[in-house]
Amino acid sequence: MNHYDDIINLPHWEPKQRKRMSMEARAAQFAPFAALKESEEEDKKDEYTI
Repeated sequence: MNHYDDIINLPHWEPKQRKRMSMEARAAQFAPFAALKESEEEDKKDEYTI
């Protein structure tokens, strides 16, 4: 018996007080973090070219 057998097939929990955030709203919320990640990757590339 697996440790999660009793919960593995339960439906995903969602709060009843709030509606689910739209994909557009999520993209707008997390876009600044994606830009930071790209900037960090370019900084790492610059470190190797010096």
